[in-house]
Amino acid sequence: MSDTALLAAVAARRDALIALTQDLIRFPTLNPPGLQYLEICEYLADRLRAQGFTVEMIRAHGAIADSDTYPRWNMVARLERGPGECVHFNSHHDVVAVGHGWTRDPFGGELDGDRIYGRGACDMKGGLAASIIAAEAFIATHPDFNGAIEISATADEESGGYGGVAYLAEQGYFHPDRVQHVIIPEPLNKDRICLGHRGVWWAEIETHGRIAHGSMPFLGDCAVRHMGAVLAEMEASLFPLLATKRTDMPVVPEGAKQSTMNINAIHGGEPVQEADYTGLPAACVPDRCKITIDRRYLIEENEGEVRAEIIAVLEKVKAERPDFHYELNELWSVSPTMTDRNAPVVKTVEAAISKVLETQAEFVVSPGTYDQKHIDRIGTLKNCIAYGPGILDLAHQPDEWVGVQDMEDSAKVMALTLAELLL
Repeated sequence: MSDTALLAAVAARRDALIALTQDLIRFPTLNPPGLQYLEICEYLADRLRAQGFTVEMIRAHGAIADSDTYPRWNMVARLERGPGECVHFNSHHDVVAVGHGWTRDPFGGELDGDRIYGRGACDMKGGLAASIIAAEAFIATHPDFNGAIEISATADEESGGYGGVAYLAEQGYFHPDRVQHVIIPEPLNKDRICLGHRGVWWAEIETHGRIAHGSMPFLGDCAVRHMGAVLAEMEASLFPLLATKRTDMPVVPEGAKQSTMNINAIHGGEPVQEADYTGLPAACVPDRCKITIDRRYLIEENEGEVRAEIIAVLEKVKAERPDFHYELNELWSVSPTMTDRNAPVVKTVEAAISKVLETQAEFVVSPGTYDQKHIDRIGTLKNCIAYGPGILDLAHQPDEWVGVQDMEDSAKVMALTLAELLL
């Protein structure tokens, strides 16, 4: 059967694509804390079983954040037609907090013109829906394909993916003997192929002081002032250094082609009281101050270098300030990753984009990490990309939306990819 028939089968499912996306948005799978993970997985399991898939419901027992109150549920569906390779579409089902500034119902799935609005519409329930429609159209037009199709909906990507893809990778679900091609339908724009991501290194820095009465600060030692010196040294030496580090990775947007660091949080002194507390603060010199840093680094760097730069800042301040004491606590890290442009899944999706969109695919690298890190690092599967509908800049924003035509076009690209790899 021709590509024309396959593309027509995707187009004929446009209304189904809209309805599926709306249904998925209406599950408020907020992370944290991890709401309705089981419900959305059961919904998808019922749909895919009706298409002949064998479905596994997998709770990430013992993973970070998994609890009986908020269990980390994942769904993996597989349809196998005999010998051949396996193409796996992996999407996360969790979404971030709604935040302020919405003019639409965040979980309404409202269709307005070509756009479907809602938290997770772009990141990444639209991509999940597109992959399912692509698979359904392909199965309908090519029921006797070779190999296997897998579709997964996984937990906690927005908080590191440890209760989702990392857990599945540890259980062997992404071993190269089981799965040969992985497409993650993250919202990187429908004409882009995302080859990987920058590295990340998170850490906490705590400065120590000595508590005393606030009217006699000379009897204490202010940890917040010590932290101020750390921040000043970062401004003077570290941030200018990071601005000089540039990469050959095709990172988007332009500002992420250099090394970056974000001060994620700062806390010092008396804790913030509950909202119903109406009293005044106590007069104390703070004896602890802590910052959390989020360092994003390039494939040309390594984790040891990143760590050494932070230690150099702290040791310089220590040499200049009497009684300066600090602790450095590393929270987590992920190395940069980038799939080869000549990898089979890359070349196949590139050709499909050319056919559907009549344009050359743009190759990009994500400024932040996503679940490719676990497929690569734990699963040891290198033939993996991110490709899906949606505009990256809309992710986590108020009035988040995904375009219906973008989803349809991406579904066509995914369907042609299945045809090339499984026929």
